[in-house]
Amino acid sequence: MMTRILILTGAPGVGKTTLLTKTVDALKTKGLRVGGMITREVREGNVRVGFEILDLTSNKHGWLAHVNGQGGPQVGKYHVNLNDLDNVGAVAIAQALEKCDVIAIDEIGPMELFSPKFKKVVAQALESKQLMLTVVHGKAKDPIVTQIKRRVDAEIFNVTFSNRENLTEQLARKVYDKI
Repeated sequence: MMTRILILTGAPGVGKTTLLTKTVDALKTKGLRVGGMITREVREGNVRVGFEILDLTSNKHGWLAHVNGQGGPQVGKYHVNLNDLDNVGAVAIAQALEKCDVIAIDEIGPMELFSPKFKKVVAQALESKQLMLTVVHGKAKDPIVTQIKRRVDAEIFNVTFSNRENLTEQLARKVYDKI
């Protein structure tokens, strides 16, 4: 079976989001339509205060979680913003399903998995024919994470400080060769 889902995993802070972003940029440079969402940490000074969601197609953004968030599920010190997750993140993935060659999702992790809408659109992406480039949280215990990692059409890349620089070109080539 052809690999269709490229999974990035690795320790926190190793550069998974940076690697995904560089790979997306490389694919766009080659003329591919890449959509979906990425999550970036937001800092005030040296202190991480939350995570921002960015729609790769529209550049619309919202909060995934913030230390001063109101309500919503709590993961550590962060309150998850289900409204922005649904209306920016899940919508970005749904639109990528309709319009793009490659679906990028950063990340499938504990915060995102609180949203039924997010889980539903990830399941739809998994059943689609499109190539997927996704970051999967290493310790997430949700059944959908287990399902993704066990798929025969998935390949897992464990991102480390020593291999991350070489992976951008390798991932972009793998995607480009399959289109």
